Amino acid sequence: MIQKTSSILVTGGAGMIGSNLVKRLVKEGHKVSVVDNLWRGKLDYLLENDKPVIDFDTDFYNRDLSIANSCDDLLEDIDIVYHLADIVAGIDYVFSNQGSLFRQNNLINSNVISSVRNFGKKVKGFIYVGTACSFPLTRQNSLDVVPLREEELYPALPESAYGWSKLMGQYETDLLESETGIPCSVLMLHNVYGSPCDYGKRSQVIPALIRKAINFPKEDFIVWGSGEQGRAFIHVDDVVNALCLTKDKGLGKGVIQIGPSVCTSIKEIAETVVAISGRDINVVYDTTKPEGDKARSADYSKAQRILGWEPLVDLRSGLEQQFNWIKNRIEIDGSDL
Repeated sequence: MIQKTSSILVTGGAGMIGSNLVKRLVKEGHKVSVVDNLWRGKLDYLLENDKPVIDFDTDFYNRDLSIANSCDDLLEDIDIVYHLADIVAGIDYVFSNQGSLFRQNNLINSNVISSVRNFGKKVKGFIYVGTACSFPLTRQNSLDVVPLREEELYPALPESAYGWSKLMGQYETDLLESETGIPCSVLMLHNVYGSPCDYGKRSQVIPALIRKAINFPKEDFIVWGSGEQGRAFIHVDDVVNALCLTKDKGLGKGVIQIGPSVCTSIKEIAETVVAISGRDINVVYDTTKPEGDKARSADYSKAQRILGWEPLVDLRSGLEQQFNWIKNRIEIDGSDL
């Protein structure tokens, strides 16, 4: 078990998951540093009551982790590394930029892991955030959903370059642990939603649908695909719970899935967002657009057994919270993108 108070580095710490994790770790009394190039993350995500939760002058580093050795100097006194940084966006961006996304994520992962291997003299734990997109396409190409299990990762056949890139980082994490003895953990996250979040043109499905509902009829409420495709949606608060439990209970325990056993269709998400908006919205399904894997859900029994974790946030409540956050943000910023 990691000591009660630790020095922690969070890569991608200004993003949706990262900023919520940083806030939780700071509240627990840890000394937290953040690396983020602000491609999607924002410094104001690290504010609470309009005040930074970390010292931006001494503990925030705006760096491109795809450049080798870019975090070497940050690791000397670090106990725990949470590696969340990656390139990801909505399905349009992912499938339109597969080559560059694959290359960038491989560089980011390999550079961070290499730095931990070579310069992490005191590192007591490395936590890599993977994705359910790395599971084989053959287990996600049917609407008849059987919850995924960790041992089904191989033979590998992710549908997207994103899934492949995250799987490569996961494999290199395994090598780090076997070669250095640094205890590692891989949390494979299902579809995370919540705030703060990107709700612009690169956003993922839930914030995109919320933005369209708020903007309707100025922006058409178009759902990509048939709407029958489904995902295991998990609120960011539940993910942060899992990440915090992992540093105490999950290191050295291999791959652990984080997601619900329920698969929710995009159609149900769209209809719930419309209901929350209270508006008379015409929902249009564009079947010419990609919809990705057909459906998936998680057998989270390993997370339950090792971490004592289970999802707690009700989907409707989580969607209402995210809707209100985006609506408020659009009103404050005067922008819907």
